[in-house]
Amino acid sequence: MLSEISIRDLGVIPDAVVEFSPGLTVLTGETGAGKTMVVTSLKLLCGARADAGRVRTGAEKAVVEGRVGTESLSADEVAAIDAAVAELGGERDENDEYLLARQVSAKGRSKAWVGGRVASAAALADVSTSLIAIHGQNDQLRLHNADEQRAAIDRMDAERIAPILQTYREQRSTWRSLVKELEEKTSKRRELAMRADQLSFAVEEIDGVSPEPEEDVTLAAQIRRLQDLDGLRDAAVTALASIDGASALETVGASASDGDGQEGAAELLGAAAAELGGTSDEELRGFGEQLRALTAELSEVSAGLGSFLASLPEETDSLDALMQRQAEIKNLTRKYAPDIAGVLAWRDKAERKLATLDVSGEALDKLAADIAAAEKKLAATAAKLTKARKAAAKRLEKAVTAELRGLAMPHTSLVVAFHEQDAGKAAGKSAQAGQAKPNFGPAGADDIEFLLSAHEGATPRPLASSASGGELSRIMLALEVVLAQGQSGHTMVFDEVDAGVGGRAAVEIGKRLKALAANNQVIVVTHLPQVAAFADTHLVVSKDAQSGAVSSEVRSLGDEERIDELARMMAGLDDSDSGRAHAQDLLDQARRAFTSK
Repeated sequence: MLSEISIRDLGVIPDAVVEFSPGLTVLTGETGAGKTMVVTSLKLLCGARADAGRVRTGAEKAVVEGRVGTESLSADEVAAIDAAVAELGGERDENDEYLLARQVSAKGRSKAWVGGRVASAAALADVSTSLIAIHGQNDQLRLHNADEQRAAIDRMDAERIAPILQTYREQRSTWRSLVKELEEKTSKRRELAMRADQLSFAVEEIDGVSPEPEEDVTLAAQIRRLQDLDGLRDAAVTALASIDGASALETVGASASDGDGQEGAAELLGAAAAELGGTSDEELRGFGEQLRALTAELSEVSAGLGSFLASLPEETDSLDALMQRQAEIKNLTRKYAPDIAGVLAWRDKAERKLATLDVSGEALDKLAADIAAAEKKLAATAAKLTKARKAAAKRLEKAVTAELRGLAMPHTSLVVAFHEQDAGKAAGKSAQAGQAKPNFGPAGADDIEFLLSAHEGATPRPLASSASGGELSRIMLALEVVLAQGQSGHTMVFDEVDAGVGGRAAVEIGKRLKALAANNQVIVVTHLPQVAAFADTHLVVSKDAQSGAVSSEVRSLGDEERIDELARMMAGLDDSDSGRAHAQDLLDQARRAFTSK
């Protein structure tokens, strides 16, 4: 709910702070006083296009700030808004409200803020339009739009229609993907078959070599070892003989003569450790313990050298086989990836791709069958969606028609027409390339149109050709009154909703706006005293011309000032006693109309 807006250098308003209250707020003032600028400021907060021509003459920029609370919204609505603001990095202020702001420079540049953080105009609109709905002349024209009309039907029974529509969209996405795949495979069958052959050859080549993970690294190490086999054996034998003596070489197949009969270091260290360990001196016994630890480590090195010598091949005949294997591996890494890990990953990816490139007759038949099954499921959901919408449309027709009867359109009826494809018949066709596909649109298989019947028995006609501007305003108001039932905490702005209306119809508009404001905040720009009389809060925009410059201010009226303003709105009778008496009577009637309920 909007608590206040501040406006600086917008149009004829140099600086104004407008406080809004719950319930019905009307905004009045003489023509040219600046009422439009207040609505413009709200539109800017809702992400409307920035117009540099709206910046006050001589000013560098226009700034609009609005404070919005969410205390009257549902928990789900508040959670959605909180999440959207948090994603932008914004937060509530000290009054637990969100600060929304928009700046327009005289050069046409625009900036926006949400919850104290800079944001795009689109992001500002995402947040603000979930809280504030502005209805003006453009919104009346939107009633001609089929998508807007369908959206009104969906709002009428959102609890039932929304989940069906979500299911429909998910099924439609699956169906469209299958149809696209079949079309591609059919139109590019030869090209895809060639690609499949190439991938098959590559997979077979890799499988023929059947490389193991990191085999390229292992092969390189093995080849290096074989190429220096004699040198490696000599180094290991010499080291082993130095540790364990010449006698230890026989256990690994080396000649005892290779050790030259030398005594091993392990034996010498063992003797030294035993000698020191047998003394009575504690320090020498400590050295003996250190020598025994060294002897244990030498034993581990000796065992490792023995295993190394045992693993060395006797001959270098296997070197040729390893180098041949290395050549096969390098052939793969040259073609498919820099290393074996990359080759294996490429092979897995190619196999997955192959599964999607099957263009055989059997594969295409299976895909067509999948499409037919998806179409059948989608058609069933579309039919369910249509049924739910038709039920909601009947309720909407009845409710809006009843509202129109009270808005000086006593014989007019709203008729909702459904123009839809025979989805069941379409689902029975095979979706082969070149054949017409079912007309499953993004929001269903329904073409919905709002029509007006001028009187009972008259042929219903489209809104565009049967409703005037004033009638469109009343139809829009009737729709909002009906659709807002059960809704609370939202802010609705009506700009000149009473255009082209007068007399009793104006009173009825005032009553419906008042009823709409029972659970929502309603802000109305009006020129009719019959509407203004129903307000909970009456704001007036007044202008002052000094030194050739025109400026306007916005202020809230007390009871006496309201009488003067209502009298002025009644053909300028604010200076007459009869005009004031008439205004007082109008205000009293409006109050009685609701206090008596």
